Amino acid sequence: MDRRSFIRRAGAAGAGAAASALASPAVAQDYPKITWKMTSSFPKSLDTLYGGAEDIAAHVSEATGGNFVIQTYEAGEIVPGAQAADAVSAGTVDAAHTCSYYFWNKDPTYAIGTALPFGLNARLSNAWFYQGNGNKLMNEFYATQGIYGLPAGNTGAQMGGWFRKEINTLDDLKGLKMRIAGLAGKVIEKIGVAPQQDLAINDIFAALDKGVIDAVEWVGPYDDLKLGFQKIAKYYYYPGWWEGGAVVHAFFNLQKWNALPKTYQTILAGACAFANTNMLAKYDLRNPQALKEIVQQGVTLRPFSQEILEACFLAATGIYADLSKSNDYFKRIYDDQVAYKKDAYLWMQLSEYTFDTFMMIQQRAGKL
Repeated sequence: MDRRSFIRRAGAAGAGAAASALASPAVAQDYPKITWKMTSSFPKSLDTLYGGAEDIAAHVSEATGGNFVIQTYEAGEIVPGAQAADAVSAGTVDAAHTCSYYFWNKDPTYAIGTALPFGLNARLSNAWFYQGNGNKLMNEFYATQGIYGLPAGNTGAQMGGWFRKEINTLDDLKGLKMRIAGLAGKVIEKIGVAPQQDLAINDIFAALDKGVIDAVEWVGPYDDLKLGFQKIAKYYYYPGWWEGGAVVHAFFNLQKWNALPKTYQTILAGACAFANTNMLAKYDLRNPQALKEIVQQGVTLRPFSQEILEACFLAATGIYADLSKSNDYFKRIYDDQVAYKKDAYLWMQLSEYTFDTFMMIQQRAGKL
């Protein structure tokens, strides 16, 4: 090797080492040490729901080499589940894993973030939030509350709930006291049901057992089996028309979110997207077996009648029309979702619905 060649190569190696040395502080600045607290609106015993917060925390920690730590807490450890949004807004916690519609009494616009009665299914919810205007419009509203939100879970279409007696007509519903979440409470109130919305998760079973309430909805077979409703109420109705694809959100204190390095924002958004997909996958895997077990325990499955569904649909659309007259945020977001929904269900009835219907016929015929 001649001297000049050696010097050129040594210089190049030295320049590369110097570049690496200079780059290290820049990378370190992208991964500062941060610890956040995230409260959940769910108990750890409901592992599908609480697991969404754990998914977020695990992915963020792994992606940042342990530099960004999110400590998760079940409902009640820091604040009750029903106070999660207020805690995030006030900065009591940095984040929450919760359902937006739990806070609809603060503003009915919150309800759109999770599910409106006769709204979108899970697949269409994802399309509207991620590719449509859903996330943009909801965050314009959440910003007024000091919150930034990202979808971080979905239950899929829920069941219609547990009833002590058979429900055949609208008259059978009149006077019933039912635990039910979100704007669905306003809808069933229109047809004579007395909604009960102040019960904490851990108090629902006792309320049903003691006759304080006559009916209850939660999510679906997997969670409902864990909560033990099949031991008390023997009629299990479907579908949960109020939650065709309930979105669970990660709420972040807006100032804390804005102060995050862009790298962390990207990592956190990706973690929430994984939690969103993973929760739905868990339910789709676990609900079928749980439903079999529920039926084996003597529970009777019943569909809501067309009469009940039609009456509830008319009540819901009337409520949305009234809210749209008095709440600009609700109207703007609701109108956008409805415009998408009209086209989306036009498409889904062709390919998706036709395929699913054929496969369900084969399942019932024992051919699968």
